[in-house]
Amino acid sequence: MDNLMTVSNLKKSFKENIVLKGISFEIRRGEVLCFLGPNGAGKSTTINILTAVLGSDEGEICFKGNKISKRLRSYKQSIGIVPQDIALYEELSAESNLRFFASLYGLYGSRLDDAVEEALIFAGLQDRRKDKVKTFSGGMKRRLNIACAIAHHPELVIMDEPTVGIDPQSRNHILSSIKKLQNQGMTVIYTTHYMEEVEVISSRIIIMDHGTILAEGTKESLKEDIENEKRYIIEVEENGTIGHDEFFAVEGVKTVKTDGNTFEITSLKGVENLDRIIALLSDHGEKIRNITSEAASLETVFLKLTGRKLRD
Repeated sequence: MDNLMTVSNLKKSFKENIVLKGISFEIRRGEVLCFLGPNGAGKSTTINILTAVLGSDEGEICFKGNKISKRLRSYKQSIGIVPQDIALYEELSAESNLRFFASLYGLYGSRLDDAVEEALIFAGLQDRRKDKVKTFSGGMKRRLNIACAIAHHPELVIMDEPTVGIDPQSRNHILSSIKKLQNQGMTVIYTTHYMEEVEVISSRIIIMDHGTILAEGTKESLKEDIENEKRYIIEVEENGTIGHDEFFAVEGVKTVKTDGNTFEITSLKGVENLDRIIALLSDHGEKIRNITSEAASLETVFLKLTGRKLRD
């Protein structure tokens, strides 16, 4: 899979706030590249720079081997943008919105007619083509928003959290649509707060926090590092005087974190030590309310890398 885009040493600050600290990555032709990161990680700033909405302080972006700054108009014609906030004309029909946005990319005549028809089918809105957008549900508006971005068959589609605030049926429609785009040869950059979406659609994942890239790879490769670990989440009635060091006396225990009345304990997989952990808590008079065991997942990868959950 060859590179469609190369991003090198991208930096961005807003006054004293350093948002991007020199990030570099590649986007491979035909993949669905998902960006994960908590609020403030730098995802939106990265997306805004990739869509040429925002300039960078330093760094270089090359699309098909050419700097986008040198061929900005050509670059913008080659991409489709699905913003986080819905960008549609509420008083116009679905068909009129599609005609307007597709025409901005130079489509006209029979090519425009075909593109509009194909996009309506893609969004599942053929029977609502003449209805005004203001009569649509949130999910229908999201689907139309995506259709407007891909009607001109862009090489690269950039989606910034396109499923926020919609019903499960519309979310599933959008996720299956992204796989269709990939099958049609399009490349997709996708940001989301939903880990389950990444599990379904990602070819590769970039995890960001505090303006840096912490890890990148497939969901399988990212999980490999912690496949030999398991995590216990133990909730007690009242957290007393037990110290973290005492847990490390139990064979297999690797890390211990405390959050109020909850202990998060990482242990080597294959070492059966839960009974000894429970006995240790009981010896210190702790009354256990709940115990949960978690195997390796993208959520645990994310938690290990950032120290927090995606939607904290």
